[in-house]
Amino acid sequence: MPARKDQLRIGLLLPSSNTTQETEFNRIMPDGVTLHVARLPLRTVEPSSTARIVEDIETESQKLADADVDAIVLAATAPSSRNGLGYDQELIRRIETASGRKATTASTALIQALTAFDVQRLVIGAPWGEGVNVTTAAFIEANGFSVLAHRALGHVSNLEIGLLDQQTAYDMGVAIDQPQAQAVMLACGNWLTMGIVDRLETAIGKPVLSTNQVSLWAVLRLAGYRKPVPGWGQLLRDYMVDSKL
Repeated sequence: MPARKDQLRIGLLLPSSNTTQETEFNRIMPDGVTLHVARLPLRTVEPSSTARIVEDIETESQKLADADVDAIVLAATAPSSRNGLGYDQELIRRIETASGRKATTASTALIQALTAFDVQRLVIGAPWGEGVNVTTAAFIEANGFSVLAHRALGHVSNLEIGLLDQQTAYDMGVAIDQPQAQAVMLACGNWLTMGIVDRLETAIGKPVLSTNQVSLWAVLRLAGYRKPVPGWGQLLRDYMVDSKL
């Protein structure tokens, strides 16, 4: 019977209207790791849609299990943080129960990344509306961190977010940063961010986290991959082998 040998498989749950996440993940994916994707229905980034997106999470997780993935990530910050403290863990249980695979979410990964950096104070920039930002910030603060400021570009259509140039993420990071902040978070998995993380970290002298970056970092580690992945910020370069998390 054919064997998989040393290849790892990552399962990605993403919004149906996301047009950038597969590109960013595949661009960064280390040799020997492959990406396998299932989609959850979402066209707009607003409270009602980010609630409905998880209705099919069991069905789509089971499909990823059919591909024999090693770990699954729901790489969407707004849907995994919208119901406050512990909601991300509830979603993880649903994914794991349905699939029989280890799982994480973008929000869980963010909290783990902040802990790895020993960050207590951060700022958030995002392309969606201010109301979604408020919910995301509340989730982070409920987990024991301080959000000093947050700013949103105001887009509702997820397709529009996917068309934004990555320079918008860089400009937001520079604009939202402040001396008291220990890190900058660029939230939203459909916002092109990965290409500017290294450059922005150099410019502001502190860690830059993004939804796709923290999600990929967490799911790779969950699947058992523990080698540095340079070129995409400190997290993937310096914190892949940390065994404390």
